[in-house]
Amino acid sequence: MKYTKDDLNFLKARRAEQHVSTVSMQGKTCVISGATSGVGLEASKRLAKGGAELILVCRDAKKADNAASLLRNDHGAKVHVVTADFSCLDDVRRAAGQIREMTDSLDVLINSAGLHCTRRHLTRDGNELVFQVNHVAPFLMTMLLLDLLIKSPQGRIIQVNSEGHRFGGLNLNDLDWTKRPYMGLRAYGSSKTAQIMTVMVLSERLKGTGVTINAMHPGGVRTNIGNNNGILYRAWLRGIVWHFLKDAAISGEALYYLSNAEELAQTSGRYFFLTQDIKPMAHAMDEQVRAAIWEKTLSLTGLPFEFLNGAIGGQFSGQNGYRKT
Repeated sequence: MKYTKDDLNFLKARRAEQHVSTVSMQGKTCVISGATSGVGLEASKRLAKGGAELILVCRDAKKADNAASLLRNDHGAKVHVVTADFSCLDDVRRAAGQIREMTDSLDVLINSAGLHCTRRHLTRDGNELVFQVNHVAPFLMTMLLLDLLIKSPQGRIIQVNSEGHRFGGLNLNDLDWTKRPYMGLRAYGSSKTAQIMTVMVLSERLKGTGVTINAMHPGGVRTNIGNNNGILYRAWLRGIVWHFLKDAAISGEALYYLSNAEELAQTSGRYFFLTQDIKPMAHAMDEQVRAAIWEKTLSLTGLPFEFLNGAIGGQFSGQNGYRKT
């Protein structure tokens, strides 16, 4: 893969001094997925410290309750828990319905749940597991909560992405890796490339609503992503890789900045390395592929193609995601 000067700008961003925000989140309601560990938990801690009311979307109910207790005890935060396994799209629909029953509007949605696999797996929905958990499920959650974000004075959506999008791998004719040998890093890159592309499309279509959406690489930090890959992978991850990574608290601080910094009120459709606005890889900027993956993702979620217009116009709501009023 040939790299341009812009493709290597993440090296400069990694060394740059990161921005911080001291803006209060008092009175704000935030939804965070993947909030039991790593980036999601650190973002939850920082938002709780800033005074936000939190709705944690987590796969493991026990871990979710532990995280909620930590946030309540350490920060006096108001915390709600919703369980959902992003490998099941019906779980995402149910969780979105529960969130809709908890609040009439949302200020921030952070999709932080993520997965990396060394072997190919299919979900019960028929999608490659990493592609569904990292891209399709967060996309569906975003769409089902979109009208609540539009009701906020300045709703913000942050898709926790990755420099892993640089591995590429997105093939519109083989999203499930049935025609190619499965390569974990490229499958991961495929999911993150697709996510960046749909962020850009949704940003354009949300113009005039007051809602912004951006993608963000959380930095080279210690997380539990990849722990599902067996004892040898975990030993390599924790015994070697972790020594070169930073504390995930830097990701939480960066997500807090992206959630409320006044200078970002109109910034949308961008890719951030922590808090540095940089260009993603050139393959993630292909407009034709971008339009195609948008339509394909809508199809995979089962949402009608007119859904977005309905959400913006206040004509769609409900647990199943769309109900004409």
